Amino acid sequence: MCNGCGNPAAPGHWTEAGAQKGSIRMRAMFQRISVLKRVLKPYGFSVYADGVIPQLQLICPGGARVMVDNLTELWAEVERRQGFVIDPLAPHSMA
Repeated sequence: MCNGCGNPAAPGHWTEAGAQKGSIRMRAMFQRISVLKRVLKPYGFSVYADGVIPQLQLICPGGARVMVDNLTELWAEVERRQGFVIDPLAPHSMA
């Protein structure tokens, strides 16, 4: 799929609801990445997306990178690697 124009339309993840155009999907994705970076930082993780490939790169403590398709997979992978459930609304995550 072309990330610039959104052609052909991909089914997408529920977090992309309402973003019919490719440009709107890209903007929303980069906004989510910004929030995710802040939430994951206290746990030593980061996330990266360049808009060229459809997946997100989860950057783990120690530098390992894992490709995930959506936020559901991202949270599952972070929690698997951490060994416990992460609360994104915890005070240190919201700082």
